[in-house]
Amino acid sequence: MLRSLLAAALAFCFLPSRACRGQDVEELLQQATQAGQRGDHERAIAKLSEAINLSPTTPIAWYQRGREQFKAGKIAESVADFDKYVQLVPQAENRQWERGISYYYAGQFEKGAKQFEDYQKFHDQDVENSVWRYLCIARTSGVEKARSSLMPITSDPRVPMMPIYGLYQGKLKPEDVLAAANSSPPNRELHNQRLFYANLYIGLWYEAAGQPDEAEKHILEAEKHKIAHYMWDVAHVHAERLRAAEK
Repeated sequence: MLRSLLAAALAFCFLPSRACRGQDVEELLQQATQAGQRGDHERAIAKLSEAINLSPTTPIAWYQRGREQFKAGKIAESVADFDKYVQLVPQAENRQWERGISYYYAGQFEKGAKQFEDYQKFHDQDVENSVWRYLCIARTSGVEKARSSLMPITSDPRVPMMPIYGLYQGKLKPEDVLAAANSSPPNRELHNQRLFYANLYIGLWYEAAGQPDEAEKHILEAEKHKIAHYMWDVAHVHAERLRAAEK
């Protein structure tokens, strides 16, 4: 009796039923998440591709694969996946800051600027969003235009975000940002996080200003201050591109 029930259950799961497909997709998504957490982005991409093949209209698989593609340095593929996610979930478009960053590294600066403008409607006190739009505009229209059209931010509470904003406004210098990052950190972890963001955005600022040597120094320094956040992957991808260019 048990053998016949097991055979029936297996037969059921080999049928193209929504229940079995859903369970398979969920398992693949979990496996992809675990692989990504281990830093095995290629395996994560493979598992997400399997999930997409099983269920092409599952939005989260496209979104998650877009993030993993970027982390693996596959920028064009990342853009395509984020675009597909937005196609499936158009109401989420103004939240896709990751897509904006992928646009930047893909050289699609006008699309990147537009994405960050849209994100401002979702969260209007995020220094990083304003800065990334600046970086996109600087690439197409120069630093002066980027500075004059910097989206207004007044109260990002994260240290050292407001000094970073002051840097991009032209009111502060890189050393002011670093001083803020080093000022009375409550613990080592938070100090590390502050130094990460300070160096990342100083490096990007120098790059936009046409000072590649200073930019590289700070990007590589940011990479050393690893944090458990997608932005560290951005710094790592940027650093890898710098190392590849040197070769």
